[in-house]
Amino acid sequence: MLKGKTVVLGVTGSIAAYKIASLASMLVKQHCDVHVIMTKNATNFINPIAFETLTNNKCLVDTFDRNFQFHVAHVSLAQKADVMMIAPASANIIAKLAHGIADDMLSTTALACSAKKIISPAMNVHMFENPIVQDNLNILKKYDMEVVEPAVGYLACGDTGAGKMPDPEVLFEYILREIACEKDLKGKKIMVTAGPTQEAIDPVRYITNHSTGKMGYAIAKRAMLRGADVTLISGPVALNPVPFVKMVSVVTAQDMFEAVSNSFSEQDILIKSAAVADYRPAVVSDEKVKKKDGDMAIALERTTDILGHVGEHKKPEQIICGFSMETQNMLENSRKKLKKKHLDLIVANNLKEKGAGFGTDTNRVTLISEKEEKSLELMSKEEVADEILDYILQMNQVK
Repeated sequence: MLKGKTVVLGVTGSIAAYKIASLASMLVKQHCDVHVIMTKNATNFINPIAFETLTNNKCLVDTFDRNFQFHVAHVSLAQKADVMMIAPASANIIAKLAHGIADDMLSTTALACSAKKIISPAMNVHMFENPIVQDNLNILKKYDMEVVEPAVGYLACGDTGAGKMPDPEVLFEYILREIACEKDLKGKKIMVTAGPTQEAIDPVRYITNHSTGKMGYAIAKRAMLRGADVTLISGPVALNPVPFVKMVSVVTAQDMFEAVSNSFSEQDILIKSAAVADYRPAVVSDEKVKKKDGDMAIALERTTDILGHVGEHKKPEQIICGFSMETQNMLENSRKKLKKKHLDLIVANNLKEKGAGFGTDTNRVTLISEKEEKSLELMSKEEVADEILDYILQMNQVK
């Protein structure tokens, strides 16, 4: 994912410095060229050899290291960087960056670097809340540096509060968002629905389906990485939230209808991959329905047709993409749905095809528009997500 990209990691004197070894490893596994610059204080917490072993690049500490392969190390490395992250960032380095002080290898490289800079503060809660530190952080934001909000928790000093550096996985997501993809969807507002809905029978039981939300979450993440402003409306799933998107959690089909209709008018694109219940119990019991002898019948009523509603109320410039999961007559049934609900695109798949059912990490779909049908090979859901977004982007350019 990051092949051909260069990331510069700046590490300062904090107990959290050891966590950056994991971050460097994650980046290397994505085929990224990683360079680490440490302050002298940072070397008291983790040895530079650890980073050199992980990255296969010399870890820089001394501005005047004569063994470095470039003539002017801080300039050459700054020019190579696609993104620079300083984590953990001490109050000292934050003050230097805010006021243009360049008196060591890390601060001089940061000052010479024109790439995006991401700063992750890590310090005692009282130090972090000091007005001087807060003013310095605001200066960094003024100069378009991104500040990662510290986590709240138990700190190494024994205090509890804000000041804890987030886990390496969180920092990794910040880097991915910045450099993983071309921002061809920047400026677009995209709403994605995902997962199942649950329709209550009583306080214990409900009607649902096998949707896991994986396809919708993949679409939301890829759209975010490509620069879109994403709203993800999700039914109950066992997936981690997608970072950097607006998450809206719903339970019932009516919940999802209200969440979609409330902000649909603001969206450029709606991709409705959720598996919404078509029916719900006509009466929901306040008490658990007790087991009786013989069969039990539950009266059902139709839920609100979300796609039909937005299809009737969409603006000419908006694009709506629906999903159609079938077990037979996939193309015929999907084309009927496309026309009936005034959609621009249908993503159709057959539940009976291997690798295309619920809960898998792969999918095999056919993209159906008014003019054509485009069948895709079996691929990961992330790859399918990009194919869908590519197709919608082309449609958007035509409109």
